[in-house]
Amino acid sequence: MFSEAGTCTLTPETTQGPYYFDADKVRADIREDRPGTTLRLALKVQDSETCAPLPNAVVEIWHCDANGLYSGAEAQSTGGTGGPPAGAPPAGGPPPGGTGTSAGMADLTPTDDQRYLRGAQVTSAAGIVEFTTVWPGWYRGRTVHIHVLVHVGNERVLTSQLMFDEALNSAVFADAPYAARTGRDTFNDEDTLFEDSMLLKVTRQADGCLGALVLAADPDRNGR
Repeated sequence: MFSEAGTCTLTPETTQGPYYFDADKVRADIREDRPGTTLRLALKVQDSETCAPLPNAVVEIWHCDANGLYSGAEAQSTGGTGGPPAGAPPAGGPPPGGTGTSAGMADLTPTDDQRYLRGAQVTSAAGIVEFTTVWPGWYRGRTVHIHVLVHVGNERVLTSQLMFDEALNSAVFADAPYAARTGRDTFNDEDTLFEDSMLLKVTRQADGCLGALVLAADPDRNGR
């Protein structure tokens, strides 16, 4: 799958969004009690200049649940029931009470003790991490996505997002628990951050889906 899931081209950088914080959860299965279609993720991290794998890099992912809620920020996210996520800052601005930065936005100070759908893994010698999660839900103003952050040493070297083919989104959202929510307003071709290179290569399995993508990071931060 990796041969069809990306090249050595530098992965596009995006904002980390308003709901990132260090959840301190090194784990492969991040589902906890969240219902949804099982999604297994395989991500390969490599150097964008040399194409060599990046071992011992920390890869964090986080995303909303089937109701559009983010753990640690349930009050702010509120499922995106009207307009942009509640509590989201103006574009490019930090949320109140945040600390640290990544791609121009400050880290969130959590407002609840939930940590579902957040986790980190360390890349293998081949630069690979694997996660088990559920297919993300949606909220108004954004297409379906998973946030990803790559650390090498103490540096954040890539902040990006993983996205999904819309035919697959439609198929997943036709089933429970997603089907209970209607009114999705933003799709890939309308999303301001979407790029084709962010699309996961997804295959259907008997008990869910498997998604893969190559992430090409720039550890020396020279833009190549």
